[in-house]
Amino acid sequence: MIKYSKHKLENGLTVIVHQDLSVQIAVLNIIYNVGSKDETADKTGFAHLFEHLMFGGSTHCLDFDSELQNVGGENNAFTSTDVTNYYMTVPASNIETAFWLESDRMENLLLNKKSLEVQIKVVIEEFKQRYLNQPYGDVWLKLRPLVYGTHSYSWATIGKEIKQIEDATLDDVAAFHKKYYSPNNATLVLGGNISEEKALEFANKYFGQIRSSQDIIRNYGTIPTQTEKKTLTIAADVPQKAIYMVYHMPDRMHRDYYAIDLLSDVLGRGNSSRLYKSLVLEKQLMTSISASLTGSFLPGLFVISGRVNDGHTFEEVEKAINKVICEIQTIETPTLELQKVKNQAEASIIFDRTEVLERCISIAYADLLGDTDLVNKELDLILNVTAEDIKTQAIKILKENNCSVLYYDTIPNTENKDESNL
Repeated sequence: MIKYSKHKLENGLTVIVHQDLSVQIAVLNIIYNVGSKDETADKTGFAHLFEHLMFGGSTHCLDFDSELQNVGGENNAFTSTDVTNYYMTVPASNIETAFWLESDRMENLLLNKKSLEVQIKVVIEEFKQRYLNQPYGDVWLKLRPLVYGTHSYSWATIGKEIKQIEDATLDDVAAFHKKYYSPNNATLVLGGNISEEKALEFANKYFGQIRSSQDIIRNYGTIPTQTEKKTLTIAADVPQKAIYMVYHMPDRMHRDYYAIDLLSDVLGRGNSSRLYKSLVLEKQLMTSISASLTGSFLPGLFVISGRVNDGHTFEEVEKAINKVICEIQTIETPTLELQKVKNQAEASIIFDRTEVLERCISIAYADLLGDTDLVNKELDLILNVTAEDIKTQAIKILKENNCSVLYYDTIPNTENKDESNL
């Protein structure tokens, strides 16, 4: 059980305190209700670009990292389709510095032409290294538009293309900050060796006077129901062919989410999963295969992906995958197999929450999902899944007309042609 207390400041900032006196550190985690799905199709990559800009300094602190390091602190951040999260750990006695730094960049972020140019270059380099110049790096740049069409989930967090990042202006980023980086669009979680009294004192002192923004009107539209199989074939200079089979599924808070999550574990979590045993160990059609969920705030994706062994076709691999799927749709998962994946899920939750930082991030994420106590309900929701639930979801989701497939082919090697007649 993760204990916490929850409060709301007058400006709309949610403040949650999770005290743990067994550690000598304190954690400040702030999560903003903004991700790449809040961008417009002509200005993508802004949420991620803004994550970088937040480390560029503020009016009263020109060097964010140095100030934090001077008090023994560490920090980082991440952006997803749904949220942007920033976190700091410091010796507990220095937590007030973390409050000052985080509140000042919320209210007084230093936005100028120089900082924008620097961070645009950093993001473009990341785009090239991680997405364009790395084997299989562009998979989600191709898959998302195939699966989501024109919906705002149809582009990756990094953005659609480099040009949209290059074209970002000061006015663009200033408007983005004003709209989304406000107290009423954030949840602040304090954890570790800090009392509730001290946490609230500092929260009011440093964040309490920051003005809230206007209520944000969000209109993401609906994700169209898929009625027929979609396919896309691409080729690149990669070591092996790869296949990605993607199915639409409900959102992260849907009542069936945990049954679908365990379904993905039975099919493709680890070397003892059904897909791995069948396609890698037994048939040797693939060198790797796994199944996972995106876990999105809006309806997400069930993903089966892996690398194809030389000498085998996409057709025979896909046929073998569908055979395993058919089996799980036809016969209920045996008790021992179901218990195994439940044990794996339970172990993951326990392990992930040994660190106070991970607990704070989990609390913040659950709060934005709309149910802070999900951090304490999650295990029971997993343990209550039945074999019938898994079979039902396999039938409902893993259908051909709900599937989009990306065939990632290799480029034929022409370097070893016979040159004896040249």
